Amino acid sequence: MTVTVAVLGCGNRGADVYARQLAAQGARVTALVDPRPARLAEVAARHGLGPEACFADPEAFFALGRVADAVVIATPDDAHVDPCLRALALGYDVLLEKPVCLDEADLGRLLAAEAVSPGRVTVCHVLRATPFFQAVRAVLDSGRLGRLVGIQHAENVAYWHYAHSYVRGNWAQSPPAAPFVLAKSGHDLDLLRWLAGAPPLRVSSEGALHHFRPQEAPPGASERCLTCPVVACPYDARTIYPARDPDRWPVTVLTAGGVPLAQALATGPYGRCVYHADNNVPDHQAVTVTFANGVIGQLTVSAFTHNNTRTLKLLGTHGEVRAQMERGSIEVHDFRTDEAGHQTVDVSGTHGGGDVALVAAWLAFLRGEAAVPTPLSESLDSHRMAFAAERARRRGTVERV
Repeated sequence: MTVTVAVLGCGNRGADVYARQLAAQGARVTALVDPRPARLAEVAARHGLGPEACFADPEAFFALGRVADAVVIATPDDAHVDPCLRALALGYDVLLEKPVCLDEADLGRLLAAEAVSPGRVTVCHVLRATPFFQAVRAVLDSGRLGRLVGIQHAENVAYWHYAHSYVRGNWAQSPPAAPFVLAKSGHDLDLLRWLAGAPPLRVSSEGALHHFRPQEAPPGASERCLTCPVVACPYDARTIYPARDPDRWPVTVLTAGGVPLAQALATGPYGRCVYHADNNVPDHQAVTVTFANGVIGQLTVSAFTHNNTRTLKLLGTHGEVRAQMERGSIEVHDFRTDEAGHQTVDVSGTHGGGDVALVAAWLAFLRGEAAVPTPLSESLDSHRMAFAAERARRRGTVERV
């Protein structure tokens, strides 16, 4: 069975990840939606599509009725809900990029729409699908740790990644973008929910924008990196982008639609000084979640790291797991025998192989070979935690979920 898929949103995730992986795994991309003509033409050429399969906005696409088996929705954060509701009304199965919405009230709208549709929504929580976290989950399920009591999880964003996405990029200001803890750590909150095995009850959080502010700028710093006399700035766009593979993220974000890198740095947002970029999201945040079964999950997400990785500890009554995603390293310490075991998992590929694995799982569902990868109601717990964490951070409170 050849599955046909329409892709709404031809940015990095929609076109460079999901559309590529769908085609590589045997599906056929049959329609594209994006408001940028040059980018639309670029992606259409990859998939052999003509102008009749390209649409400038979702409304024009949905006006055709149901013309594919499923849709990918990877539009900007504030444009996920309405296309998803339209898709469900037409009976489409949906692969929905996170965050699914920016307003907590929309979570209920999505659940209600799915309940009366033959279509099902799969949120792009790719970390569950990675071989690495599947291996961590297998240790937990084996019972070797006894009863799980605590989870200590850190998302190390890497200084240059934070500068790219959350200072210069699309998620620099909330609103209109999602809160930082949802935009960056929706995957990680989903991991806490998955590993804890129970719904969240209470959330507290602390966090702020510590460094990327005008008062932190070095003396003499200019508004753009190309004209800046400051040397040895770790956030200098002149060193971050030219040193990286021009055919991969993050450089492809700057050059999408055929824009030369030099031009992007000279005139676009990714050449701005990080101290004068008008961003407002936290650069360091900690979240604590109490789950219904008593498990306490702790997440720290920070810009001030050199690695772009995730580290994890699972604390059980009879054992402990220590894991580092970038290395694929998992250590299991058994309190009963005082022995430690170690395994290394393949973490190659984007999101440690999670992008490939999630697309494979979704295609298996579309072909009738497997259940939906994760029920929407469970996936949305990550968003409930994130919205509660942002309220707690701003108010200094403990929030019910």
